[in-house]
Amino acid sequence: MSSFTKVLIPNRGEIACRILRTLNRMGMAGVLAHHALDGDSPAVAMAPETVLLRGEPPVSAYLDADQIIAACQTTGADAVHPGFGFLAENADFARKCEAAGITFIGPLPQTMEMMGDKVAARQFCLDNGFPLAPSVTEGENEKDFLNDIEKLGFPVLIKASAGGGGKGMQIVEDKADLPSALALAKAEAARSFGNDRVYAERYVKSARHIEVQILGDHHGRILHLGERECSIQRRFQKIIEESPAPNLSQDLREKIWDIALDIARRAEYRNAGTVEFILTPDNEIYFLEMNTRLQVEHPVTEEVFGLDLVELQIRVARGEALSLDPSQLKAQGHAIELRLYAEDPEGDFLPSTGRLLAFDMAQGEGVRVENGFAPGMRVFSAFDPMLAKLITHGKDRDQALERACRALDQTLVLGVTTNVDYLARILAHADFKAGCIHTGFLPDHENDLEPPPLTHREIKLLLAATALRARAFTDPAFDLPHPHSCIGNWRN
Repeated sequence: MSSFTKVLIPNRGEIACRILRTLNRMGMAGVLAHHALDGDSPAVAMAPETVLLRGEPPVSAYLDADQIIAACQTTGADAVHPGFGFLAENADFARKCEAAGITFIGPLPQTMEMMGDKVAARQFCLDNGFPLAPSVTEGENEKDFLNDIEKLGFPVLIKASAGGGGKGMQIVEDKADLPSALALAKAEAARSFGNDRVYAERYVKSARHIEVQILGDHHGRILHLGERECSIQRRFQKIIEESPAPNLSQDLREKIWDIALDIARRAEYRNAGTVEFILTPDNEIYFLEMNTRLQVEHPVTEEVFGLDLVELQIRVARGEALSLDPSQLKAQGHAIELRLYAEDPEGDFLPSTGRLLAFDMAQGEGVRVENGFAPGMRVFSAFDPMLAKLITHGKDRDQALERACRALDQTLVLGVTTNVDYLARILAHADFKAGCIHTGFLPDHENDLEPPPLTHREIKLLLAATALRARAFTDPAFDLPHPHSCIGNWRN
């Protein structure tokens, strides 16, 4: 907690642009620390100052705490905003910043250690009587861990202790699949977070994923900014989020808020964070985890509350008191966020790479775009395949949904395969429109969400487009001047 004037952002893509915009509006200097692969990105173009991070594989550059501290010292940055992912929930990095006299814009290191680590957070909730789904944590003996998982009963969910964003997660339906699933989860956790520790919890089918946005300052004040519905997920990765959550009674909504606030108060939480819950089909509430950072889906909360969460993070880190009046903090309308990925939904969601030949994002009333790419850029396999986020806001869910459908229709991405059409089919599904959603929505409706067969006209257009790419149309060698072009097939 200190006064600072220059903020370094060791991140990339849309979140780097997002933070830079707020810094610019607040009149603060920003420095972007980036890998060479991101050299032609919009974030680099808009940053007042940049510094190169080195590392192979490229993701290691954004995980190199010492190199990032050195970048701060070289550029004179006296604060770091980590964004999300990479080192955003790394308590050791926060301590290194503190030791170097650099303000870490986020929770205190000890809070991150307790709540950012999923296993420690669950133990904290267990000790304080908060509701938890049955779970077991990994110890030194893997055989004992496997036996403890079996006692939980299947299906179970293997999860990364230091993770988030669905990385390092594996659902296990049968005992025979447990060793391989555990190995996969640990490998992905190590690759994504530099920590391969995992835990297992009972998997609740047809549950909802509800999270509450929390803000705390250094003067003991903690408040919430409503809840978000995050149940539309593929492979445990959220792809559609909205606020407020549909089809929740007000009593249940307030009960979830109260539990989240109690957890944050007990943890003496500072800055922005998210308390996440599993809501069972019987409306039982289980603590899931706490994300001690800004969430990817934070824009839906910003839209319905009319606030800038990045600005609030910065003000809290500077020691300012939260001046928001809880009685006036009421969601206005409804917001939906769609995550656009370079991936193939018809090809098992495998990432797609290549050069972006076109990248035209929707515009219009109630439409917000968070984007970290531009036409001509290459999409690499080295990083997460998210290209952008489309956020729509309306007076109610129906209007926000209508605007989301129109925004997808107006979005054009060429050069890589994307999930744009897949998202459109989800929004058009009758159950989604009715708000009848849960974490198993996508696999349960797999057949409904397949692309429709091509019409006769579409087939002809595709054939024409293919023909126009033939050498006879594109190669200058085939472009004969008159009168030679009239001679026919004879050549001398």
